[in-house]
Amino acid sequence: MKIIDTNINGVFVVKIDVPRDERGYFQKVFNYDIYKKFNLDTDFKEHYFSNSVKNVIRGLHFQLPPYQCTKIVYVSSGSIIDVAIDLRQKSSTFGRIFSRQLDCLTGEFMYLPKGIAHGFKSLENNTVVNYIQNSCYSKKHDMGILFSSVKFDWGVENHIVSERDNAFITFEEFKKRNPF
Repeated sequence: MKIIDTNINGVFVVKIDVPRDERGYFQKVFNYDIYKKFNLDTDFKEHYFSNSVKNVIRGLHFQLPPYQCTKIVYVSSGSIIDVAIDLRQKSSTFGRIFSRQLDCLTGEFMYLPKGIAHGFKSLENNTVVNYIQNSCYSKKHDMGILFSSVKFDWGVENHIVSERDNAFITFEEFKKRNPF
């Protein structure tokens, strides 16, 4: 397992070897000892997944304090463009965006610390994205930033976005009342 730095403080790409044989392949998403070695959070409390068709955009999601969470994001079927934005005002990488294509075969995952908004665009039908979090979901603390309000080219005109995600505040509005 390798931990690869990104352009956002504390956001990492986790790269694993993916053993393959005539049966298929095997992936280990989490290894306590390795995460501890790199001082990454290991106290995970919730695991869930979404299934999306091509051109779905989900996000940019996060939870407000005290329910903000660290996430491991990985794809078990299909592929995505994964997007993270730093919301931490005191971070030297505040407002910076990182994106990476993730799929079910490369053995790459995203590690996102507290204070990072997360979203993705599905690149194919039946894309399954998994989230492992160190905080349980709290509807009261659930929030998001409108995906189209950040300086990122999502690369699709005919996108599919939920009403909820389309109703999120813009990044400019968020900056005025930033709780991080």
